[in-house]
Amino acid sequence: MASAGKVLVLVENLSVPFDRRVWQESLALARAGYCVSVVCPRMVDRKPFELLEGVAIYRYPMPYTANRAVGYAWEYSWAMFWTFLYACYVFLRRGFKVIHGCNPPDLFFLVALPFKLFGVRYIFDQHDLSPETFESKFPGKGGPILQLLRWLEKLTYKTATAVISTNQSYRKIAIERGNLKPEQVFVVRSAPDLNQFSPLPSNPDWKRGKRYLAAYLGTMGAQDGLDYVLKSAKIIAGEWGRKDIHFLLMGGGENLGVLKQMAAELGLDGVVEFTGRVTNEQVREVLSTADVCLAPDPINPLNTHCTMNKILEYMAMSRPIVSFRLTESEYSAQMPLSTPATTKWTISPAK
Repeated sequence: MASAGKVLVLVENLSVPFDRRVWQESLALARAGYCVSVVCPRMVDRKPFELLEGVAIYRYPMPYTANRAVGYAWEYSWAMFWTFLYACYVFLRRGFKVIHGCNPPDLFFLVALPFKLFGVRYIFDQHDLSPETFESKFPGKGGPILQLLRWLEKLTYKTATAVISTNQSYRKIAIERGNLKPEQVFVVRSAPDLNQFSPLPSNPDWKRGKRYLAAYLGTMGAQDGLDYVLKSAKIIAGEWGRKDIHFLLMGGGENLGVLKQMAAELGLDGVVEFTGRVTNEQVREVLSTADVCLAPDPINPLNTHCTMNKILEYMAMSRPIVSFRLTESEYSAQMPLSTPATTKWTISPAK
């Protein structure tokens, strides 16, 4: 199993295997002969330890997820403390020669630094641009926190032997802002495994007795644009009188409570449904049933550079997509994953 080497994968913002990208990377390493260990928070998957398809997953308790700038200091301090403890345990028990850190946050280099004394190399898998994430979540605030994030990103680049970028936009930033050589930065795109993530028979129960289903899948943060969905649902159902469309929003995140409150204030009971995090089978069934899929991420400093996983997942199910014209979303939507959807879906006021 360890014939190719030993790797420790670190992730903080999601648990594994729920984090699809990290799980696919871990499986790819394991199938290539690496001994793979993963340290992540205990969120969706409640077991503190699990050996799954040859990957050893260690999950630390995560009692709090921040939704304010100050709260992130507590969350990340807690996460880095447990991550370092588990890293030490894994190093002594299973060993590793490479640490594969998946941001956010840009703090895993701190965990990696002591192990570099033992010849361990650090690979930075940049899932998000932390400075741009802050600018998008807290527009106009900037100041010392933004400067700190830029400094941490710079130190992360400096510590890394190599950087994995999710797209060409990120790669360009890593080379220019991180002063890295082009040969140090590799693009590894995310996409669902079509052998496992494929359409299922439609289940009309998800439409809750209505004719059409509009579905969303993904994280619910301040920068993800779910407020646009709720405001649109209010216009469509309230002002236009369209009572035949059900909005089903799958996923969790720091803004879920705020969105539920907003939906209640807008009088969207029976129009919008929040499922929370759901199983892979439920995701496949909902997307297979949906008449249209929603990607409301607005144009901001972060989203314009991001490859949205939901775009690829919607494409895998051959669903029509509503999205802002983001650079990387537009590029991803040109990539053939499955049979392209041909449905023309329009909304008009009830007559």
